[in-house]
Amino acid sequence: MASTPSIKLSFPAQDIAQLTFDLPDKGANILSHPVMEELASHLDTLSQRDDIVGVILDSAKPTIFIAGADINEFAASMEVDTKRTYEMSRWGQKLFGRLHANKWVTVAAINGTCVGGGTELALGCDRRIVSTHEKTEIGLPEVKLGIYPGWGGTVRLSRLVGLGNAVKMITSGESVSPQKALELGFADDLVPPDQLVSAAIALIREEQKTEQYLADRTEGQQRITISDTELGFLGATASAYIQQQTKGQYPAPLAALETLLGGAMVSAEEALELEAQGMAELFGTPVNAALINVFLLTDRNKKDSGVEGEGPKPRKLQSASVIGAGIMGSGIAAANLKRGISVKLNDANPEALQRGSTAVLDEVSFDKATRSKNVERAIEFAGRLRTTTNSDELLDTEIIIEAVVENLELKRKIFAGLEEKLPESTILASNTSTLPITKLAENLQHPERFVGIHFFNPVRMMKLVEVIRGEKTSDETAATAVAYAKGLGKFPIVVNDGPGFLVNRLLFPYMNEATQLLQDGVDMKRIDKVARKFGMPMGPIALYDMVGIDTSFYAGRTMYDAFPSRTLVSPILPALIKRDMLGKKKGVGFFNYQNKKGKPEVNAETVELIQKYVDAPNREITDTEIEHRLILPMLLEATRALTEEIVRDPRDVDLGLIFGIGFPPFKGGLLFWADTVGAKTLIEWLKPLEELGQRFVATEMLQEMAQQDSKFYDLTSA
Repeated sequence: MASTPSIKLSFPAQDIAQLTFDLPDKGANILSHPVMEELASHLDTLSQRDDIVGVILDSAKPTIFIAGADINEFAASMEVDTKRTYEMSRWGQKLFGRLHANKWVTVAAINGTCVGGGTELALGCDRRIVSTHEKTEIGLPEVKLGIYPGWGGTVRLSRLVGLGNAVKMITSGESVSPQKALELGFADDLVPPDQLVSAAIALIREEQKTEQYLADRTEGQQRITISDTELGFLGATASAYIQQQTKGQYPAPLAALETLLGGAMVSAEEALELEAQGMAELFGTPVNAALINVFLLTDRNKKDSGVEGEGPKPRKLQSASVIGAGIMGSGIAAANLKRGISVKLNDANPEALQRGSTAVLDEVSFDKATRSKNVERAIEFAGRLRTTTNSDELLDTEIIIEAVVENLELKRKIFAGLEEKLPESTILASNTSTLPITKLAENLQHPERFVGIHFFNPVRMMKLVEVIRGEKTSDETAATAVAYAKGLGKFPIVVNDGPGFLVNRLLFPYMNEATQLLQDGVDMKRIDKVARKFGMPMGPIALYDMVGIDTSFYAGRTMYDAFPSRTLVSPILPALIKRDMLGKKKGVGFFNYQNKKGKPEVNAETVELIQKYVDAPNREITDTEIEHRLILPMLLEATRALTEEIVRDPRDVDLGLIFGIGFPPFKGGLLFWADTVGAKTLIEWLKPLEELGQRFVATEMLQEMAQQDSKFYDLTSA
């Protein structure tokens, strides 16, 4: 039985062909090898006809043109040698080159997402008409996968929109809007989605008359006109900016810059050769594999319902209430409003409610383009935000999220007061970061509809949400909470109830070990420097100051109580709290933030305080030891969480830490990184540290992995 084609050939006019991408049983079009072969076959067929004057390439998907290459194919090809990767790059270049090698005019009619290989295909066409649909975006995000465009993108974009614009688009990996695409010269016209094909036909007719497309083809084969001075300036400024942004940890943007600059100085054909060579050198590198893993983790999360098997169908929630108008409550309310969910914001304190509602409207009405408040948007959102001091007014919403201070009895009182009046279908949720969900639900008549939904601060920036199941949380409640979080644009991971849930449980050993290093006489700036060199967005000492030393200490008590055998209580934090040196919010903590620029400086008083508790060992502590002492306890805690089934899958650990604490994506996740190191090597690293205590003793899981030479998971399983 013949397989269903992915590209449909039709003829909107007798002499114009239309190739419509529509992968069967897929929500998006992707350029897998079979799809590319199918495109080649269609081009073979059309090239044999003398009556064709134009070819339109479009998509039947409502909001996606082509979403790039098949990343699963990439993942399965990590071990392919450089020669084979080079050949595949050249094959893709030549295939898209065929789109401007025949006498007919080719027009890409783009509606919706057009990224990666989809953009490279469009660049191969003579002309591009782009729709004004709100979902339409154009981009080449390959650097986010540790590579760069290898099917002609670096060569053709730089000759179309100019070298400087191409450098910006390709090295950043960011997409542009339809209007920006038109301004750059990528798009030849912008039209509503329903006019794409008719506009493409009209453009083909016009091009056949003027034959401008033939002249543009010739020009596109030449080297780029740019002086050596301009080229040198662009290279120097772009290189400096890239190094500042990537800190040398992501090689692809710099490699892309080198290819773009080198390709500008030679013919298009020579530039394509350079592109393929550079692409082959990047593909399969550790950073490429790690970033592909991150992509696959997010892709898996989008498809994960949060419960095993098919499970119950989640309900679609259209209304929400948030109790508590503080930083977290207002952030959660804003996240709902931005996604079209009507919100009621509740706080018993009228002044706090006023401040919270103002913060919500300020956030949702902010216009990124103008970097100012959009008054029309503020008025629109104000109509969907209701504020109240009376909790009885929340009873008609589908989900109620509590975001008050971390006080068990206060939260219980709130839920008990609500439950007796609520319909049974209403979901009750807590944004707690430390309190056990099962304990919060103990006195509820319907604990099955109670769930933890832990947002991270700041809500607008942090993509992770922990959906915490209490002992009696139902599958339907968990699945609905997961779907709800996805609707807010988040990555939800389902976590079973336990101290610190997942992210804070794993973050605590990292933070706690930093204080032990301080007591061992290690300079605080050195600790942070080693952590940043590993790839963490900030060091643990700076993180203490940002979170708040008091907040960190009281949250840490949960871990002290739960795991006393592997937790050392440092006297440094209580001493800082006693002096009201609580971190950035007070202007002073481990560092001093009271200079005019607000930049952290070493605080002499803190250094003096720490010295009282220093008991330095009789040996040198190397940077390698510092790194191991910060990261390995986190890894060991992850193995314990897996053994206790706190999470359903090891990949949830990696997703959680990447998007919850900023674990370096270029390492692929904590467990992915551990797999690249290998369990045997990790145990070797732990051996000399065992004398420091139980927290450095290899767990049974890690020992078994070393014996069996096994991994937490394979790249292709992500």
